[in-house]
Amino acid sequence: MQITRQPDYAIRAVLYLATMNSSDRASTSLIASAQGIPSSFLAKIVSQLSIAGIIHTSRGAKGGVTLAKEPGTISLLDVVEAIDGPVSLNECTLNPAACNRSDFCPMHPIWCAAQSELVGKLGSTNFSQFV
Repeated sequence: MQITRQPDYAIRAVLYLATMNSSDRASTSLIASAQGIPSSFLAKIVSQLSIAGIIHTSRGAKGGVTLAKEPGTISLLDVVEAIDGPVSLNECTLNPAACNRSDFCPMHPIWCAAQSELVGKLGSTNFSQFV
C-alpha cells in the first residue's frame, strides 16, 4: 500500500493551513507554491476537503482557504479518508463477505490487525502535533 499523491498533497495543504493564524486565509495559489503542489491537483483537493468539513473556502477579494476546525481536531486519517475514502489494506478488511476465503484464510487476521494499527496511528495523529 502506498499513500497516493492526492492525500499526500492534501496533508501538505492542511499542514500549511495549520501553521497560519486561525483568522488568516490563504489563496490556493499560495498554498500550491509554498507546498510544491500542482495547482490543478490542489483545486480538486480543496473541494474534497471542503466537502469533508476540514477546510472552509470563500471567494472574493478577502477570500481564500482556512481550516474549518482546530488543528488538534483534524487527524491524518480524516484527511486521507476525505480524499481516498476508507483506508483498506485489502478488500476483505472492510468487507469480509467480499472474499469467500475470509473464514479460513490465514492472512485475513494479519490484514485486519495491520489495518487496525495503521488506522489507529493515522487517527491518533493530529495536525497540532506538527505545528
